[in-house]
Amino acid sequence: MQTLPFGLWASPLTPRQMAASLRLDDVLWDASGRYIVWLEALDGRGSLWCVDTQRNDAPRELTPGDLAVRGRVGYGGGAFTVGHEYVVFAEASSGRLWCQHLKGGEGKPITPAFGAAAAPALAPDGNTVIFVHSYEEQDCLAITSLDGTQWPQQLVRGHDFVMWPCWHPAGNRIAYVAWEHPHMPWDSSTLYLAELGFEGKLPQVRTTRIVAGGEGQSIVQPCFSPDGQYLTYGSDHEGAWQVYLYEVATGINRRLSTGEGEYGQPAWAQGLRSFAWSHDSQRIYALRNERGIRSIEALPIDGSPASTLPNAEGYTWFSQLAASPRNDDLVSLASASTIPPRLVVQNATTTQILRRSSSELVARNQLADVQCVSWAAGTATIHGMLYLPPGYAPGDDGPKPPAVIRIHGGPTDQAVATYSGEVQFFATRGYVVLDVNYRGSTGYGRAYAQSLRYEWGVFDVADAISGAHYLAQENLADASRIIIIGGSAGGYTVLEALCQAPELFRAGICRYGVSNLFALATDTHKFEAHYLDSLVGPLPETATRYRERSPLFHAERINAPMAIFQGSEDRVVPPDQAETIVAALRRRGIPHIYHLFDGEGHGWRRAETIATYYRAIDAFLRQHVVFAGA
Repeated sequence: MQTLPFGLWASPLTPRQMAASLRLDDVLWDASGRYIVWLEALDGRGSLWCVDTQRNDAPRELTPGDLAVRGRVGYGGGAFTVGHEYVVFAEASSGRLWCQHLKGGEGKPITPAFGAAAAPALAPDGNTVIFVHSYEEQDCLAITSLDGTQWPQQLVRGHDFVMWPCWHPAGNRIAYVAWEHPHMPWDSSTLYLAELGFEGKLPQVRTTRIVAGGEGQSIVQPCFSPDGQYLTYGSDHEGAWQVYLYEVATGINRRLSTGEGEYGQPAWAQGLRSFAWSHDSQRIYALRNERGIRSIEALPIDGSPASTLPNAEGYTWFSQLAASPRNDDLVSLASASTIPPRLVVQNATTTQILRRSSSELVARNQLADVQCVSWAAGTATIHGMLYLPPGYAPGDDGPKPPAVIRIHGGPTDQAVATYSGEVQFFATRGYVVLDVNYRGSTGYGRAYAQSLRYEWGVFDVADAISGAHYLAQENLADASRIIIIGGSAGGYTVLEALCQAPELFRAGICRYGVSNLFALATDTHKFEAHYLDSLVGPLPETATRYRERSPLFHAERINAPMAIFQGSEDRVVPPDQAETIVAALRRRGIPHIYHLFDGEGHGWRRAETIATYYRAIDAFLRQHVVFAGA
């Protein structure tokens, strides 16, 4: 039997299969504990599905036809809520909120078609809905009636951004998180508690007080206990996101979590959830992240030791945790490096799979498992997630595989031990893959995340370069065939790394990456309009720094072949960012390919786009890495 060279292995994952998977986005219980509703997306369209746990029947689609479920405030998220046997959701094309009964019948819009809506929260009495609304760059917390008879009213305004609205069980209070420019929510954000008055047809805010947060603190996901005595939230003011309890009657705050790791995540989207209250208000279930691996912990509110839920399936990443309001069941999206995302219901003794994102026809031993690794970059310790080609033993003599250095976006984000189709696409073809959690990544404490302040284009690039050296020094990969790939902020790091270390990388793959920091500062969307103030520095005072760190102004240093991909409708990193760097490569005759995907934004949603993307990078790497290195 002939053994194919690394990079040419017969992978079970074809480009068409890569495009065929569902994307599971969110899941919630109805307040009755009877229904579970989730959001999934296929070929760019989001739809809601429901299962009746009492009847144990087959799942039903709630939103067939032309409706597309998706929150469109900022990066999206927070697309729906469930309660009183109704689901309220944001419709993508119109920006309206719709209401749909879980037992059937047609849905109906309950807000007018202007702006964008996200993060709906249904009042305990089921009569009103609060939600985040954005219109002409103005964000607010709004309120409307569930039956759609009342024109929506502004409930909270005056903040640049609002997130995570939630109701007190008595219906007379709400909590929410807000922050202002130039901060990002993981830099400084504040938790507010508002008392409501009921003089008119819709409630209005009477008084507001600060519960936690402020300058230099990040607050995530407030939620009230079912009995109304407590408000829980995450805060990083002690060095990492931990779980805190606020006693509503006394105003006393106390920390509940005690272990290492982090219990939160950067608020890139609406509706992110890491905590869930037990039905009896006696404990909080929390997702604990340590080195990119998540487990579910039960934190008793009386201060008793925390316990970790059993995990017989071997999942290494959980998200969008929700607890049954009637028993000890939990529902979440669960995955591992070799397990595509699943929708699972679990408790201390059983686990049930409700939905799979893929057919899972590929055996787990045919996929690459994850290893958490660290290495030194000067005096700093850098973290990453390492994947070896299935069956490859690094200690063997003979040829070494090519390697892919993957750079996550954000840059305030983290590569974690979830299933990555892109990782497996490379690894099953015979590539070593290293996800670099460079300085500035979350998951390792606030100090590590904040270390990129004013150093974007410096530390992230240095850590990507040191990751390539780490693979070579550990004899894991062929040092002459290392590829670097990334999207968005990761695409920026790809371009800068190719400029700063032109002889290190054999090729680069850039998706909607930043080439001109000046243009990004003026052209990007509201959410990141001042992001560069902390990543690079304020303008015009640091203009020299912007020029020195913009790949466009030293693109003549790029010698490696490049594959560049861009969405035509990208509002975050507009197409000009890609096209100017493509023009620079063309002028110098540097081998490259460029794909502009019509109708796509900041990432790929359509199946045909995804399949085309993977076909293109496979052909590109065969030409410029695999056969070129033979």
